[in-house]
Amino acid sequence: MRIAVAGTGYVGLVTGTCLAVVGHSVVCVDKDAAKVARLQRGESPIYEPGLEDEMAVAQRANRLAFTLDYEEAYGDADVIIIGVATPENTDGSANLQALYGVCEEIVASITKPTLVVVKSTVPVGTNDKLAAYMDTLLGRQRRGWIDVASNPEFLSQGTALRDTRQAERIVIGTETEAAAAILSELYAPFGQPILMMNRRSAEMVKYASNDFLALKISFVNDIANLCEVVGADIEEVTRGMGADSRIGSQFLSPGIGYGGSCFPKDTKALHWLAEEEGYTLKTVRAAIDVNEKQRFKLIQAARKDMAQFAGKKIAILGATFKPGTDDLREAPSIPNINLLLNEGADVHVYDPVGLPNLAKVFGTDITYGDSMADVLESADACFIFTEWAEFKEMDLSLFEKMRDACVYDGRNCFALEDVDKAGFAYYSIGRQKIGGSVFA
Repeated sequence: MRIAVAGTGYVGLVTGTCLAVVGHSVVCVDKDAAKVARLQRGESPIYEPGLEDEMAVAQRANRLAFTLDYEEAYGDADVIIIGVATPENTDGSANLQALYGVCEEIVASITKPTLVVVKSTVPVGTNDKLAAYMDTLLGRQRRGWIDVASNPEFLSQGTALRDTRQAERIVIGTETEAAAAILSELYAPFGQPILMMNRRSAEMVKYASNDFLALKISFVNDIANLCEVVGADIEEVTRGMGADSRIGSQFLSPGIGYGGSCFPKDTKALHWLAEEEGYTLKTVRAAIDVNEKQRFKLIQAARKDMAQFAGKKIAILGATFKPGTDDLREAPSIPNINLLLNEGADVHVYDPVGLPNLAKVFGTDITYGDSMADVLESADACFIFTEWAEFKEMDLSLFEKMRDACVYDGRNCFALEDVDKAGFAYYSIGRQKIGGSVFA
């Protein structure tokens, strides 16, 4: 098929690349000229393991192209996939401005009946509104040319290629048999289960899935906090919980909360949508509240050991919201670094891939280390915000470089027995603190 993809973020670029690799002819559209130029050279603007290699395969086969010209891209496309961002408004609702802008461009460009597939995460009922909006713009002569389907994405950054090619399910929301048939053919090369439903149900599947996972994370963090109070070990607790097949072990890792482009935005958007409809999602509201408080757990623990942060060298390991990505959106590191800076700390950060993006946020206000050893040298305290494998596998003797080896681990990277042998003060989430306060 001839496929046009609107947007070259994680969703658009990964989807377009994977569709091209399995044999479709794909052109991806973006408004950023510099970004398109990089893509045309085969350079991925996002950090995603393996993506550039897959792009190269598709580009060499002349099945993947990038352009600024939406008229050319949409004009003769069989299917147009929309993967633009729907960021959070200040009130928590989803901002659909970019989505409606693409719809207007589609109406102005198509030369034949076309299927428009919305992969962007949108409030329930949005696809119905988009269909009506575009039908009105088409006018009497072209009315009915555009069919709209919902096809939410379930990609995780760092594993986006695998999540696309080996998805546990493909969810398609459509109101017509014709759209169902086209999308079944589109995704046939992947050999994955396809779940057909109406558009509103497909939209809700996306929100319900993400919000359930966010609930699970917030629940385990709440339990971890209680474990600290009552003397239980959260890792033993989650081992017992995860052995129950009804619960499962995924998303039961305690820490300093979720981040990224999906969970924070989608929990707030669904909560806002429910409130607009006169219904309160109490569980989702609780997940949001727990997550907001959880991100400052390490600072709260450090305050019990340090009279103040002013003038102290603070080492930070990990800035991205999770390993395997350079994405800083809603990363717990950001508000914590801001807090430390506001209180006069000298902040030194090391992250395997996230420092270029971090520099766009903080500029010269912080110091960017070349290695773990670099930032730990003579540090008064260390905070771990991201569980990169490099950190989890590090030689714990590196902490001897610190002035006072006191480590606050927001991702429980180390076994307590290993820390005890290494002999430094260590605070982690939901577990016994190792060593007393090293600060008078």
